[in-house]
Amino acid sequence: MVNNNENLSSTERIKMASDNLRGTFVESLENEITGNINEDDVALVRFHGMYVQDDRDRRDERAEKKLERLYSFMIRLRLTGGVITPEQWIALHNIAGENSTGVLKITTRQTIQLHGILKSKVKPTLKAFNQAGLTTIATCGDINRNVLCTSHPKQSPLHEEIFAYATDIANMLLPKTNAYYEIWLDGEKIADKKLEEDTLYQNRYMPRKFKVAIAIPPNNDVDVLANDLGLIAIIENGKLQGFNLAIGGGMSATHGNPDHYPRLASILGFTDTKEKTLKAVYEVLTIQRDYGNRSDRKVARLKYTVDRLGLDWWKEEMARRCGFELEEARPFTFTSRVDYYGWEQNHEGLWYYTVFVENGRILDDEDISLKAALLEVAETGKGNFIFTCNQNVLIGDVKPEDKEVIQEILERYHVIEHTDNASVIRKNSIACVALNTCPLALAEGQRYMPTLLSKIEPILEKYGLDGEEITIRMTGCPNGCARPFAAEIGFVGTAPGKYNMQIGGDRVGERLNKLYRESLDEEGILTELDHLFGKFASERINGETFGDFAYRSVLNQ
Repeated sequence: MVNNNENLSSTERIKMASDNLRGTFVESLENEITGNINEDDVALVRFHGMYVQDDRDRRDERAEKKLERLYSFMIRLRLTGGVITPEQWIALHNIAGENSTGVLKITTRQTIQLHGILKSKVKPTLKAFNQAGLTTIATCGDINRNVLCTSHPKQSPLHEEIFAYATDIANMLLPKTNAYYEIWLDGEKIADKKLEEDTLYQNRYMPRKFKVAIAIPPNNDVDVLANDLGLIAIIENGKLQGFNLAIGGGMSATHGNPDHYPRLASILGFTDTKEKTLKAVYEVLTIQRDYGNRSDRKVARLKYTVDRLGLDWWKEEMARRCGFELEEARPFTFTSRVDYYGWEQNHEGLWYYTVFVENGRILDDEDISLKAALLEVAETGKGNFIFTCNQNVLIGDVKPEDKEVIQEILERYHVIEHTDNASVIRKNSIACVALNTCPLALAEGQRYMPTLLSKIEPILEKYGLDGEEITIRMTGCPNGCARPFAAEIGFVGTAPGKYNMQIGGDRVGERLNKLYRESLDEEGILTELDHLFGKFASERINGETFGDFAYRSVLNQ
């Protein structure tokens, strides 16, 4: 029986009364007294690709002056698989400079988000994106978000074929409402509302956000098992045989609440044709739509529905809705979870350069003019751009005869030097935005992580471990945007300057870490790491990774 959840949360009621996500945005945008929007619209604007935020660094100052908070919007692009053309890059660069803080922030989901956009600039920003062939539709909210796919075409000669699945899934799972076009792009209103009836999302959408990723073994660069729905490509004898489907991944948790936890996805089965794969993906969403918890948003993600109903029930319900049974999962192996820095060539002879972008922040500062360099690359028109889930960017599809032009620009701006000189742990680290804009942040993320790494690097050198590819991730809260629970070492903010320290995740994203120490300050973090790295250097088994060592020798003693 379908779980109807009679005691609906306030967000559920807002969605159902929103006239297909139209809300009262027209009224909100016309109100010049406040930089915010109407209360119900704050929940609905996420479906249009935005979050309302404020500058938390200036809250006290503005409160003293009896001014409202300095509200602004974070706007996120929908970029399936993280691909953007040089022409779109130029447009993005200019839009960011005119309307936002100017920083291009690469997210951990292969896209870009802009921060600090004032309410009066939202509509012009979305119109400018639209003119460049870009959109922000359904990148936030209770809906399928940006679909991930292994970023580097070097990964497999079948990359293009597999990438096409990401595009098909993204298109299939788009909402049918015309609200985005009417409100933000001044599009023509639909007279017959039947034309936007949505058999997938209906009028209630998903119980919570929904994330999809596609991985091509042996590299798990997308952290496929951290998603609500993961597709793992199975390639045999040079041909795509189909996909293993995994359900129930998700990183969000709550401090002190054991009922709200991170989880890696469970393998459900295998599909061997495109028709079956797309049908199975669609029905995973319909089951979650019908059975997900709509009363308590803390336990509304798919992972809780999977644990509550069990995998056997899911397999039976999938067979009933799909009209076929999933096959037994095929064997696969992940051996890495990295980006291929520097120049690499794919099977077609095209070149790709992966730029190291610390914590995904593309800007010009005293260390490197990365934003200017990438703009000049885009202006050549000789390469596309591909964002990675590790917050880096590839300059891709470069013809052999054009490689020298790109190389010269990257050398002149010291981008190659910047990438080559970054330490291994720095290249394997990611951090969320956190303060000063994220309303959930309890501690710093991207603003603090580089400083902390500069203090960790000497400890690694002290024990001869500076070549170890240890994954370190930091978030300002347990919402888990930088996937800290799937790292060998995770730092999760608990208060200003304080972090829970998690250790023991594996190198490839198939085992979560565990809580090791609570609410450490910087001194405590460095003391514990000095102890752990010393122990690792002297007691590790030959070839053992830090995560495996910590799991075996520290957590299980």
